[in-house]
Amino acid sequence: MSSPIPDDLYYSREHEWLRLDGDGAATIGITSHAQDELGDIVYVELPADGDPYGPGDVMGSVESVKAVSEIYCPVAGTVTAANLVLEAAPEKINEDPYGDGWLVRVQLEDEEAATGAMLSARQYADYLAESGI
Repeated sequence: MSSPIPDDLYYSREHEWLRLDGDGAATIGITSHAQDELGDIVYVELPADGDPYGPGDVMGSVESVKAVSEIYCPVAGTVTAANLVLEAAPEKINEDPYGDGWLVRVQLEDEEAATGAMLSARQYADYLAESGI
């Protein structure tokens, strides 16, 4: 079952979350709703450090017992770290999607533009409700 939607994050309609880390950096992961829908996650493909992405670019994938789902970069930025722990323990995404299950850290091209294009926790909750999800 999905956990509450944290108020301090930004969300995409593709079910990624973004946490501002300061100094123009951010952490990205998938939402509790997304991991709930996927089921038990068994494999994660993450981008390499230094890879640049734009909003909506595919930057990896998550494989569960049910399906393979692409991970979309919700913002423009360059990967500075991938959560390599997930290679050996992809289930951390199911266990703690907003904590130890983070996917990548990025250096944002434009923090204001990045967050302005994303949903607040309330808007994301409304989006899920309107979508019948």
